[in-house]
Amino acid sequence: MSSALRARTGRHRQRYDDHLRLVAGCIPYKMKQCVENDTEDFVHRLEILMISSPNRNDLVFPKGGWEDDETVEEAACREALEEAGVRGIIEKGLGEWRFRSKSRQNSCSTEGTCKGYMFALKVTEELDNWPEKNSHERRWVSVKDAWSLCRYEWMCEALTAFISVLSRDLAQPPTELSKPSNWCFDRASATERAVDTFC
Repeated sequence: MSSALRARTGRHRQRYDDHLRLVAGCIPYKMKQCVENDTEDFVHRLEILMISSPNRNDLVFPKGGWEDDETVEEAACREALEEAGVRGIIEKGLGEWRFRSKSRQNSCSTEGTCKGYMFALKVTEELDNWPEKNSHERRWVSVKDAWSLCRYEWMCEALTAFISVLSRDLAQPPTELSKPSNWCFDRASATERAVDTFC
C-alpha cells in the first residue's frame, strides 16, 4: 500500500550558502518505559531511530535538503516524516556540520559539500506508511548501537551533542566527554570511549 503523503523531489527550491547545499536533519528518539528498574539512567532508556541508506549497507539519521519555503526546523521535521515515517517535536538544535554527500566522499573538490543543521526530535507518532518507505527501512537502536553504526565523523559529533543536550535538559549530572573532534579519528577507540562513557 502506498502512502498518501508525498516526498518532495528535485532541487529547484534547494537553499545554498556560498555553493554549499544546506541540509536539515534530526536524531529522532523516544524513551523506553522503565518497568523493572526505575533508577535506570536515561541513556539506557533512550532509543534512537536510524534509517537505511538506499543502495548502501549502513544506517544514518534522517536528513535532506532545506528548501526556500520552510524554516530549518520545518525541513528537519519534513525529512523525518518523508524518510523515517515519524512525527515529533523539535526540541533542540545540536549544531552545524560540513560534510560531503555520499556520492562525493572520496572527492578532493568542494563540489558536493553540504552544510547540515541537526536537531533532537522527540517522536510522538510512528506511521505505518510513509513517502520513502520503499527506500528507507527504520530501526530503533540503543545509544551503544548507534555509536557503532555512525559511519561518518559528523554523525559521531552530532550524537555526542545530542547526548550532551539531553543530559542537561533532563538535569542529569554531566558526563565527562572527550573533545568532539577526537571521537571518530580513531574509530575503534572513539567508539569504545563513547560506549564506556555513556553505556
